[in-house]
Amino acid sequence: MGFYDDRVLPHLIELTCGATMLTASRRRACAPLTGDVVEIGFGSGLNVALYPDAVTRVAAVEPSDVGWSMSEKRRAAATVPIDRAGLDGEHLPFDDHSFDGALSTFTMCTIPNLPAALAELRRVVKPGGVVGFLEHGAAPDESVARWQHRLEPIQRRVAGGCHLTRDTRAALTDAGFEVDEIDRFYQRGVPRPFGYLSVGVARSL
Repeated sequence: MGFYDDRVLPHLIELTCGATMLTASRRRACAPLTGDVVEIGFGSGLNVALYPDAVTRVAAVEPSDVGWSMSEKRRAAATVPIDRAGLDGEHLPFDDHSFDGALSTFTMCTIPNLPAALAELRRVVKPGGVVGFLEHGAAPDESVARWQHRLEPIQRRVAGGCHLTRDTRAALTDAGFEVDEIDRFYQRGVPRPFGYLSVGVARSL
């Protein structure tokens, strides 16, 4: 990682993705989780206070040392053990069917090879296990979608490879997950090209 990605970007993500307006949607993504959970893109631990009581352990996958350091206070206050257990969502260091569920919030947009990462999630989550997700992505309105395509090259450079045009539901379905629940909407207070969100639950078949 360069200086910007390593030192600056984690703070930018904390500022933007940690906005209080997103807390309710984060809580919805976390709500179905139980047992042992793998969270990809753990970041600075913005979901830690929202884990349901039914969660018993979290394996955190996070490439940034700065992001992991920023999460220290949140981890210290957590009611469940949280271990940094991986650095790369495309190559998870876990046995098959190791987890009861998985969590991804504003992560599927940045992973370079999303199909590979979702294949890994499907491998490590038990059949029937849930994946809670909150992501932004491709908007259905043509005018917004055009702006997303225009802005995406800039977004990728300044936001750690973040794509604006990925379709979360299609990506999960193509990877062999069944989407049980999804709510898609424009987040109030966020410019539409950046604020079309998908929150829901998928299940590993």
